[in-house]
Amino acid sequence: MTTDITRIEPGAVVRPGNPPARRRTARMPTHWLGVAPFFLFAIMFLILPTGYLVVGAFQNPQGGLTLANIAALWEPTIRAAYWISIKVSFASAVLGALAGLAIAIAIVRGGLPGWVRGATLTFSGVASNFAGIPLAFAFLATLGRLGLVTILLKDVFGFNLYATGFNILSFWGLTLTYLYFQIPLMVVIITPAFDGLKKEWGEAAATLGATQWQYWRMVVIPVLWPSFLGTVILLFANAFGAIATAYALTGSSLNIVPILLYAQIRGDVLHNPHLGYAIAFGMIFITGMANVFYIWFRTRSERWLK
Repeated sequence: MTTDITRIEPGAVVRPGNPPARRRTARMPTHWLGVAPFFLFAIMFLILPTGYLVVGAFQNPQGGLTLANIAALWEPTIRAAYWISIKVSFASAVLGALAGLAIAIAIVRGGLPGWVRGATLTFSGVASNFAGIPLAFAFLATLGRLGLVTILLKDVFGFNLYATGFNILSFWGLTLTYLYFQIPLMVVIITPAFDGLKKEWGEAAATLGATQWQYWRMVVIPVLWPSFLGTVILLFANAFGAIATAYALTGSSLNIVPILLYAQIRGDVLHNPHLGYAIAFGMIFITGMANVFYIWFRTRSERWLK
């Protein structure tokens, strides 16, 4: 029913009627299509395999629930493998973090030409992903008993590297090999943290009469400390799960957890795959805790750098 405007008396209040209801059409959630491959990949290759390993760690070969596999992790051989892996990961993480931190300071605050920073970051991005058999062969050809550097040190400088007790197939040899990708990874991660330091902080410190050492001790180090610790933890997790480089370099001469897990899953020892699931569960737990601490430290550092 329509209202005739000409018949409205003076002073009358006209109340408009309700607007016509809009027809709602079903819309496809197209804004999720972009991340759908990521979630599909994560479910198929991360979540489901991890869940399968966790469940298998608490089962016996007949499918019943048991804690025997978890208890077997305290056997001397398995416990020693975990300890060696922790030591190698910790040593390579700390040494790589310190060396990478020095490089990052040099390219960000050292007053070097701009092309040095670009070249360093480009090489670091490539080297941080270089591992496996090519890296093991490169170190054997460089620091092996007949490696290039070993021969040059002996023939040119008269220094026998292996007479000092060094061995590329040992704890320190594997740690040195891991440093090849640990140092570049540290450079790639910590450089943005240095870029986040505001120039106003240095200017304010200089205005208040602070020396360069006081500025670093009271401003820079407290701000970067969470980022540094978080990156060390990330480097630890990165080295703890590496297997290709260690297996190609040392074979079974250095009994670290990934190599022990590889042998257990293949059935070379006792053909007990569920014990292998338990070993994998222990690795997942350690690397998972490391990533939790890394996220926590990174969250704290981002509060200052925003």
